[in-house]
Amino acid sequence: MREVVLDTETTGIEVREGHRIIEIGCVELIDRRLTGRHFHVYVNPQRDIEEGAFAVHGISSEFLADKQLFADVVDDFMDFVSGARLVIHNAAFDIGFLDAELGRLNAGHGLMADHCSVVDTLLMARAKHPGQRNSLDALCKRYGVDNSQRDLHGALLDAEILADVYLIMTGGQTALTLAGQGSDQDTGADGISVIRRLDPARPRLKVVQASPVELEAHAERLAAIEKAAGFSAWNAASVD
Repeated sequence: MREVVLDTETTGIEVREGHRIIEIGCVELIDRRLTGRHFHVYVNPQRDIEEGAFAVHGISSEFLADKQLFADVVDDFMDFVSGARLVIHNAAFDIGFLDAELGRLNAGHGLMADHCSVVDTLLMARAKHPGQRNSLDALCKRYGVDNSQRDLHGALLDAEILADVYLIMTGGQTALTLAGQGSDQDTGADGISVIRRLDPARPRLKVVQASPVELEAHAERLAAIEKAAGFSAWNAASVD
């Protein structure tokens, strides 16, 4: 299964007010493993960036002045994501902006839904953790994902972090390591924690058996608990 974790940065929050995409970051997962392939571009939006948006991502109009237009990068972008399941935090936001950019081109690309399916990790997190904060930063704290480099939002960095969160949140991952350590993959952000499966060729873990003294002490402790409780929590047949 091929999945692409995606994030964008924009000139403002409201796509209906003509705000545009200025950065796209994607990382690829195949069968729940990071492949090291990524897609990352900055885009000249041909319009001003709102102060509130700049405060979030720190990307200025001056920085974007010599960058390519969305029309220049759309083919490479669509080649990267087509056929994949997109993993996005608050997908309605990013998909809305991407659909708007595709619509401006009038080049027959259609909508993102014509090329990809989408899973929204914000909706997933709300279902798993109702009534709690489910921002990406909150999920990083909840799941122990390193986001210490996230002083400002950045599309590729946020996509890498979201990939870690998504893999933990959906289960099946068993180890954390740092990008670039013990791997020749290039995730595009050194020092960001990346989920890895344990190497199937690793040596078997050593199993340490309890000693007779430890087993006796354990039995005595259980007996004391059973006496105080009036029944054995480890023997259902003894419960009245």
